[in-house]
Amino acid sequence: MMDIRTLDIENIQTLIDWAAHEGWNPGLADASAFQAADPNGFLGAFVGDRMVAGISVVAYDNHFGFLGLYICHPEFRGRGYGRAVWDAGMAYLGDRAIGLDGVPEQQSNYRQMGFEPAYESVRWSGVLPGQPAPRDVRPLAGTAEIDTLEQACFPAPRPDFLQRWVAPPHLTAVLEHKGHIRAWAVIRPCWEGSKIGPLFAEDASVATVLLDRFSGPVSLDVPETQPAFTDALRQRGFMPGFRTARMYRGTPPTVDLDRVFAVTSLELG
Repeated sequence: MMDIRTLDIENIQTLIDWAAHEGWNPGLADASAFQAADPNGFLGAFVGDRMVAGISVVAYDNHFGFLGLYICHPEFRGRGYGRAVWDAGMAYLGDRAIGLDGVPEQQSNYRQMGFEPAYESVRWSGVLPGQPAPRDVRPLAGTAEIDTLEQACFPAPRPDFLQRWVAPPHLTAVLEHKGHIRAWAVIRPCWEGSKIGPLFAEDASVATVLLDRFSGPVSLDVPETQPAFTDALRQRGFMPGFRTARMYRGTPPTVDLDRVFAVTSLELG
């Protein structure tokens, strides 16, 4: 007998662990930040006490939601559990516009479910030596100071998520000029290396300044609308990896892609 339940923090972590085994390389401290985005937005299919499939369906507000972490445990595939948790997630999000980041082999399935592609992102990976921070670069002092970039680059408020996302062990950096925040970024430790996301900036030059602030093995998911930034990554020895397509069901939200240099996460948008 299967039933669908809202996931607690332990089961959210289990779902993230599944994602790691699928090769998605999630962050080491993702669970608490993800849950803060929407405590009711993580669903699992259970057979008895065992979770067999899961999905994240974060409702950011009454108009926009994001779908990710859609996984059925390998031992239970082909039995309808994945579809059951998908249907429950769609019912939870209702008539909101819904976004997801789909790998190529799943995009045709998502199109059958009403999702249409908006743009592609590429996973870039490399090693940054780290450079001394310029005078204008410092850690984030508080999420209020990034409101302007957030409102331009993300389609819905996410205050509770951001409070956790900018907390240790994640590191933050902002570029400020004459009291004006021109760029901001987060780097988080992952199962392998670290990921930068988000990286929101006024232009590629200031985005690159923040990129060089970080060090070590790093990856980031860069929209293909950023050729100058992509060139900067190549110059630093970064290599392209897998692609994803940002897809939406419903009217795509208004986002200033010119200022998005790395998405926050493939799981939550």
